[in-house]
Amino acid sequence: MSKVLNIHGVNDVRLDPIEAPRPGKSDVVIRVKACGICGSDLSYIKIGGIHRRPDGVTPLGHEAAGEIVSVGEAVQGVSVGQRVVINPMMTPSYIGSGGPEGAFTEELLVRDARVGDSLLPIPADLPYEIAALTEPLAVALHGVNRAQVKPGDKVVVFGCGPIGLGMILWLLDRGISDVVALDLAPERLERARALGARAAFDPTKEDLRARLLELHGSARVFSREAVGTDAFIDAAGAPNILSDVVRMAKFQSRMVVTAAYMKPVMLDLGAMLTTEMTITTAVGYPSEMPEVVAALPRLREKAAPLISHRFPFSQMIEALDVAATPASAKVMIEFGP
Repeated sequence: MSKVLNIHGVNDVRLDPIEAPRPGKSDVVIRVKACGICGSDLSYIKIGGIHRRPDGVTPLGHEAAGEIVSVGEAVQGVSVGQRVVINPMMTPSYIGSGGPEGAFTEELLVRDARVGDSLLPIPADLPYEIAALTEPLAVALHGVNRAQVKPGDKVVVFGCGPIGLGMILWLLDRGISDVVALDLAPERLERARALGARAAFDPTKEDLRARLLELHGSARVFSREAVGTDAFIDAAGAPNILSDVVRMAKFQSRMVVTAAYMKPVMLDLGAMLTTEMTITTAVGYPSEMPEVVAALPRLREKAAPLISHRFPFSQMIEALDVAATPASAKVMIEFGP
């Protein structure tokens, strides 16, 4: 009998037995080969699940790649044995985010499956674990797209977890070489340097404004000296980031918030008024996932270091503990031999 990872309550997550799924006429079943642990998975565990009924569970897992093993009669364009990644945002129940299915399981039912939409074919020589990076890399790409950056821009990325590291990858891939990475964990800062960030440091141990003046130069906003940074991307979610950026930002600079904030934060609109800076948000990946799949064959060597740990599915609970540590990047769950 197969198993699936379910949230039963606050900090109560278990591998439960489950019957092998059978597809309806519009569905497919995927034998999962690799699935990454997302920060949202850890958040759902802390709050006891999402859209969970009092006596129910929340199945987890949405960063999945695998092989199609069963196809409903009405599904077109796919066949048994085809290698795919799932686009959970395009599945009817948002797989792994409150629906009846989660991808931390041996065989995953994808309802109302559509090629190019909820199912994206991957090349035969692309490793499943690299393909499973498609979803977080799509989140990162959407954040970069929202920043409207171009070669020659000077960019700061707050947070060097999997999303922040993915943003650094995309920024460099677009020819934006002046990227400063910020994080509290030395291991994550080292990964940012390895990707090619111009500088990477802990802003609690160094004067952020002074370092950015040194790295990105200065600009004037009326009588105030501002840093020369063109765009800031927040993939960390620390409550001081927004106010700190507003106080140091130059005229018509940009900031994108991709981190999830659980509480309101203060914002100095007076300081922001004189800068005419733009603050926006980025969530998910409305259109980026096919672009990531197309780019992964050429970026696979650069993307591979985003995976810091690998665990078999049988050690799923242990893997969740590791994913919650600052030293981790992407923790990948592997299925089968």
